[in-house]
Amino acid sequence: MRADVDSWPTGRLLSVAARMVEARFDDFLAGLDLTHAGLITLHHLADGPLPQRELARRSHVTDQTMSRTIERLARTAHVARTMDPADRRRTQVAITPLGTAALAAARDEERRSDRFFGAVDDYDHFRDQLIRLIETAADR
Repeated sequence: MRADVDSWPTGRLLSVAARMVEARFDDFLAGLDLTHAGLITLHHLADGPLPQRELARRSHVTDQTMSRTIERLARTAHVARTMDPADRRRTQVAITPLGTAALAAARDEERRSDRFFGAVDDYDHFRDQLIRLIETAADR
């Protein structure tokens, strides 16, 4: 396989690697009773509670999509919802201890496991390069 992969264009390498890592990571997250969307939501809640609408904005999804994500996270006890005391029409969402533990486990697995990015020589450099690639592509 190595000889075949060596001949691939870089775009194909990136696409295949992304699909393979995503599929493996989805399997890992399922073991934590999480989805990728749920993990993104927990990431945004790590620094404190947020209104549902703000979570949707930060996650770049609709309010309706975020509502479904939060509903699932609440069912699995990764988040807790409360009414905002300043505005009872708004829902505040907070990460629970179970959600914090799941987020930490996912971050650790992503960084250290040789099934994911632990397989690269320099995780931080690789991550910086991906961010740069995304920012450059987004500017066009």
